[in-house]
Amino acid sequence: MNTGERPTRPGGRTFDLALGVVYALGIVFTAFMFMSSWGGTSWVFGSAVSTVVSGTALMRERHKLLTTVAGLVVTAAAVTVSLKAGDDLPQEPAPITALALSVLVGSAIRTLPAGQAAGIAVTGVVVTAVVWSDGWSGVTSLATMGMIAALVMGLLLRGLDNRASVGAPAPQESRANPPQS
Repeated sequence: MNTGERPTRPGGRTFDLALGVVYALGIVFTAFMFMSSWGGTSWVFGSAVSTVVSGTALMRERHKLLTTVAGLVVTAAAVTVSLKAGDDLPQEPAPITALALSVLVGSAIRTLPAGQAAGIAVTGVVVTAVVWSDGWSGVTSLATMGMIAALVMGLLLRGLDNRASVGAPAPQESRANPPQS
């Protein structure tokens, strides 16, 4: 992607930088809490998953569908592994993983074509529903709240973007944008 293809959202880079700081601090804090409570290497799996999903969330503008699917697959795999491991691993998705997945799903709903956005939304809900199969906990609550926020904000921002584009003037012709015949 070159600079001409980047979205012109105001403050986008600043937002992503702040989001990256939140992800990094959250991963370190969660790892510290796992070291303090679970002990041993219980923090490694959740930290690795959070790092991968957070990284894909920060790269979401490069290829929205691919990064979102990757985040959903990694999160679903982590949830499955944590369910199979039982009490040997902390429950997934960790709070930062849930936040990153929410960013991915909400962003995809906002910008992808309707069919792809619907598929992403349904997959996000399914992954969140699987988390509930382990029963209620703080992790399930955070994952659910994050997914609800992603669905609502994604649809809301999609509607606002569509509304703004209806009233937007047509692009002017130039060498970079020649008239269509």
